[in-house]
Amino acid sequence: MSILYFLVQQTMFFSIPLLIVALGGMFSERSGVINIALEGIMIMGAFAGVLFINFFQALIPGQPILLLAILVSAVSGLLVSLLHAYASINMKADQIISGTAINMLAPAVSIYAARMIRTVQQIPFINQFRIEKAPVLGDIPFIGPLLFRNTYLTTFLGFLILIVSALLLYKTRFGLRLRSCGEHPQAADSAGINVYRMRYAGVMISGVLAGIGGLVFIIPTSTQFNAEVSGYGFLALAVLIFGQWKPGRILAAAFFFGLMKAVASSYSGISFMRNIPIPSYLYKMIPYIATMIVLAFTSKRSRAPRAEGIPYDQGSR
Repeated sequence: MSILYFLVQQTMFFSIPLLIVALGGMFSERSGVINIALEGIMIMGAFAGVLFINFFQALIPGQPILLLAILVSAVSGLLVSLLHAYASINMKADQIISGTAINMLAPAVSIYAARMIRTVQQIPFINQFRIEKAPVLGDIPFIGPLLFRNTYLTTFLGFLILIVSALLLYKTRFGLRLRSCGEHPQAADSAGINVYRMRYAGVMISGVLAGIGGLVFIIPTSTQFNAEVSGYGFLALAVLIFGQWKPGRILAAAFFFGLMKAVASSYSGISFMRNIPIPSYLYKMIPYIATMIVLAFTSKRSRAPRAEGIPYDQGSR
């Protein structure tokens, strides 16, 4: 049973950032803007959040500084996403090229800034955010040790973001308008919807969530920021496609890929896996092999928003 608890907890650590970032990509692509800049936005969000913790952890210990750092990461991701939004929407630039440019720019900027501030690119922090046992909930048989012990506040934040995202997308006027701009922007425009504004909103929400996702990835898995997020932005795109741009399916896809990542990273802590005569590098390849296999079998059935990646020109109606 202890192995099950360990594996589920490790899966949570890897799945939650994937879930948050993939949901961010969903909002952008549902509005009609492809956002492959998720990796770069995650890096900038993690950089800003960890730097904030590094500066102020001695003054504001515990969970409050984590919540403030999440806000800092969200603002950082929002600002970076505006670059992509302006290039893609106003300038009608190729959205793939714009996203690639941000992915190349982000690690360079974070490394340069870290070295200017600390003389080295690593930014350490004291990981004091783990919750050993949540009051009352941690005592629930089976569920308590599984979900409410040795956990992080960011885990519950991820599920909250999922619920809010689903409600926002399917139960509000904003969500209906956002989806219409990604499916048929000309019809949306003729109905009085400002397509540019809705697409800006979609990209900005994706920036906020990707920025948060960058910090959420770093907190449970490391004690320093080193200008990378292990390709999680690209893995989140795979989760988004596998999840068919729908929150419920994205959740399932995030947990699938998170489990693969947990096995790859924690196999040495699971006795029966450790005793199997398989080289360690094969375990580390599992998430990426699984990504290729899943996308190979599901990409043909993918139903992306119809106007995704197509710049909208109001004069072309």
